[in-house]
Amino acid sequence: MLKKILLGLVALVVILLAVILFRTFTYGGAATGERVELPAAPEVSADRAANHLAEAIRFRTITVATGDPRPGQEGPWLDLHNWLETTYPAAHSAMNRELVPGTLTLLYTWQGSDASLDPLLLMAHQDVVPVNIGTEDDWTGAPFAGDIVDGYVYGRGALDDKGSLVALMEAADALAASGFQPKRTVYFMFGHDEEISGSGAEAGIALLKSRNISPVMALDEGFAIIDPSPLTGKPMAYIGVSEKGYVTLTLTALAEGGHSSTPPRDSAAVRLSRAIVALDENQMPADFSKPPVSDLFRVSAPDLPFVQKMAFANLWLFRGQVDSAMADIPAGNAMVRTTTAPTMLVGSAKENVLAQRAMATVNFRVHPNNTVEDVVNHVKAVTSGIKGIEVAVAEGGISGSEASPVSPTDNKAYAVLASVAEAAGGGAPVAPGLVLGATDARYASAITDSVYRFAPSVLSPTDLTGFHGTNERLAVENMKRLSEGYAQIILAMDDGD
Repeated sequence: MLKKILLGLVALVVILLAVILFRTFTYGGAATGERVELPAAPEVSADRAANHLAEAIRFRTITVATGDPRPGQEGPWLDLHNWLETTYPAAHSAMNRELVPGTLTLLYTWQGSDASLDPLLLMAHQDVVPVNIGTEDDWTGAPFAGDIVDGYVYGRGALDDKGSLVALMEAADALAASGFQPKRTVYFMFGHDEEISGSGAEAGIALLKSRNISPVMALDEGFAIIDPSPLTGKPMAYIGVSEKGYVTLTLTALAEGGHSSTPPRDSAAVRLSRAIVALDENQMPADFSKPPVSDLFRVSAPDLPFVQKMAFANLWLFRGQVDSAMADIPAGNAMVRTTTAPTMLVGSAKENVLAQRAMATVNFRVHPNNTVEDVVNHVKAVTSGIKGIEVAVAEGGISGSEASPVSPTDNKAYAVLASVAEAAGGGAPVAPGLVLGATDARYASAITDSVYRFAPSVLSPTDLTGFHGTNERLAVENMKRLSEGYAQIILAMDDGD
């Protein structure tokens, strides 16, 4: 009998290993197998485009708080608008330019010849974040000088997002100068305040909606080709098919105040501390079964080490280990779940006075698998056993929003972007991804279900540290990739398929 039991156990182990290995060796592949033949784009000079980016950086279109630029401070935006008109005469001759009413957001319309085709919407933004005071001398090139050093354009906005804005205009100007006339109408929208609220793009999308315009695709900033990718150690292109939502909650701990010389064992500060620790130890769950995370893992598989590939291919067995490993990497953790970030604490007004109300501000970036209501319910459930804790959506500050819908990867729009990404990345695999921050693209979901976040450039991990940081830069060669890549997107989408 014992022999039969042992033989049965061995058989089960063999079957289990066979299933694991079979799933591992057959795991992987593109999110969509479709690719399109890319048309030849007009050639764009990398040096010319880079010099134009350098000039655009010199316009200090800085936004800091909601409502910027304040009345009387619009000069840099108006100067940038005039510069665009002077620098890109062919594009401006071919297109109609208007300001979205009540904003400094630019909307260009390149009218197509076939009104039956849904238009294409291409987006970027004009504003930039400030440079931290005292860090100016840490830059290789001065932050607003547009210096070109060792093959890179340095300056605030080079990556975020004047590189894309300038490249879009380079593409439009080159196409117009070549005699191209689109069949499909093309819209270019350049928001003026993406870094603080995106009210300009929100108004621009509302304007298009009022005109019954439903684009075949909306494309904005977000991802690029990363070389090397932190996931695989090899070049990999990411196309953002969704972006996280945003909500901030206030946790308030109530207790009796009084003199610090006779403190209770369960003060408001202690209660609040328990609540924060409880939230940190009870994160919202990850879900690896749905796009874009499931697709990202599958596309990455061929370039992963065998053990990692085995774990991703057999989440039914290794889910806990994968979750733990992803949770240890801040960017990885943010990709797979709604994140919890305590950011501000308020207690007593004096060191020897016990707080009657201790408050914590906790910011959540909402995963597409969750809703804002899910977050509120989670926080209330986790803190329900702690006496005196109240939970409310924070007032003021940045307004909350749900995560963006996940855009499809089985349509022509994604196939065109994947083809451009693959070409710009020298054959790099292409995966859908989740954009962790907020872009103007989130508003476009109101008029189309095909919203993507991608720029055809190749960025290194060092380049990525420049986003909102010191030494923001973009390679001169990337200006050629961006400009010609955008032109290819316009050309490839210019039919009725």
